[in-house]
Amino acid sequence: MKVSTFISLNILAAGSAFVPPAQPTVKAASKLEINQSPLNADRQARTEAEGSFQSSSSSSSSFALDGLDHNHHVNRRSAIAGSMGMMLLAPTAVSILAGNAPVANAAATTNTNAIPTWTLDNNVQMPKLALNTVGLSMAETEQAVQLAVAEGITHIDFHPGKERDGVAQYLAKQQQQQQQGGSSRPKLFLNTKIRKAPPGTSAKDAAERTRNQIDEDMKALNVTSVDMLMLRDSPDCDVMQAQWAVLEEALVSGKTRSIGVINFCEKALTCILQTAKVKPALDYYMLHVGMGRDPLGLRSFCDSKGIRTFAYGALGEPGPNDEILKSPLLTKIGRAHNNKSPEEVALRWVLQTGAAASVRPSTTFGLGMGACVEPDCGNGIAKRAKSYSWSLTDQEMAELDAMTSPNDNPTLFSTSGCPNAFVMPK
Repeated sequence: MKVSTFISLNILAAGSAFVPPAQPTVKAASKLEINQSPLNADRQARTEAEGSFQSSSSSSSSFALDGLDHNHHVNRRSAIAGSMGMMLLAPTAVSILAGNAPVANAAATTNTNAIPTWTLDNNVQMPKLALNTVGLSMAETEQAVQLAVAEGITHIDFHPGKERDGVAQYLAKQQQQQQQGGSSRPKLFLNTKIRKAPPGTSAKDAAERTRNQIDEDMKALNVTSVDMLMLRDSPDCDVMQAQWAVLEEALVSGKTRSIGVINFCEKALTCILQTAKVKPALDYYMLHVGMGRDPLGLRSFCDSKGIRTFAYGALGEPGPNDEILKSPLLTKIGRAHNNKSPEEVALRWVLQTGAAASVRPSTTFGLGMGACVEPDCGNGIAKRAKSYSWSLTDQEMAELDAMTSPNDNPTLFSTSGCPNAFVMPK
C-alpha cells in the first residue's frame, strides 16, 4: 500500500524519503495523506441546513500561548489554579505529503461536517477549521486528534514537543491498524510551528536551529514532509529573515508544502517581506468579537500583501473571556439559531468574516495549559465542527462587528519587536 504524507510543521518540508521511527517504543506512521471525510447520510439528517513523546531535545516542558512559545518548567497545578480566569492554549498545524509508503488512516468513521478549504500556492488545499492542541499532554493530543478526525476536522495545529509526539502516536497507531487490515481513513493536514530563537541568538545560529528543528520534528513524526510550517517572530529582523530563508529552503526541497507566520505585526511582516522570495501564505494571530474585523489595521495590511488571516483565540486568550462567554448579545443571537451557545456564535463570527480558525477542544484552558477531558472535549469538538452548518444574518454580523469590547491585541503573544506583547507573569 502506498503512503502520502502532508505535514504542516512550522519548519518542515514535503517530499523526502521515509524516515524510520525516532523512538523504538512507538510505532511510527509512514507518510500520511489528509483529506476531508466523506459525508455520512446517517449524520447528515442531524446537520443544520447551510452551506516525545516528550521532546528529546529538551528536558524542560514546552508550552505555548496561542503562538507564544516558552521552554520553562511549569507547575501545571499552579498554572491551572492561577489562571482559570485567564487561561491559554496555542494553535499549531501539520500535514503529510503523498509518496510511496503505506498510508496511515485518520478516522474510522465518516461524518457530515464538510469543512471548506483555501487553495494556497502550489494548489495546496488547507481546511479552514483546525484543531488547536496547545497545552495538551501527549495522551490528550492523541485523543483530541482522534475526536476531531471523527468529526471531519483534519487540519491539526500543534507545537513541537509533547503535542507533536501525541500527533506522532496517533499516526503510528493508525498506520498499524491499516497494516492489520483496517479501513482507509481521511488524510491529515499537519501544521506545526518553529520555536523562537533565544534572545541574543545570531541570525546564522537561528537559521541552523530552524533546520535542526525541522529534522527533529520530521524524525519524531516519522514523516518526510508536512503541510505547513509557521514561523514565530523575533525582535531581531536579521534573525527573522534568516529563519524565513530556511523555511523557503524547506518549501523548495519538499519538506513542507506551505509556509506561514505567527503573531507577526505589520513591522515584523515588513521585515521579512524585504528579503522574502516567497510571501507568507498566512498570518496566525488572535481575532475575536470586540476586536473588530481589522484589529489595529493588521488584517487590511495582510490583505494588501496577499497574506491570509488564520485566527486563534475566538474565545479570548490567554484564557476564555467571560465577557464573550456571558455576552447578552451573543446569548440572544444564539437563541435565535436553535439555542447555539455564545462560544458557537463567537466562532461563527470569526469564520464568517472570511478568516480561517484554529480552535481549542473546549473552554477548559489557561496560561500554559489545556485539557481534553470527556465529555467536554468531545462535545466541544463536535460543536466546533458544525460551525459551517449554519450562518449569522447580515444584521447579526453588523451587531457583532460593532462590538468594541473585549478589545485585545491581535499579536498578543509576539516578542517585544511588536507593540504590547504579552509578558509572562512572575
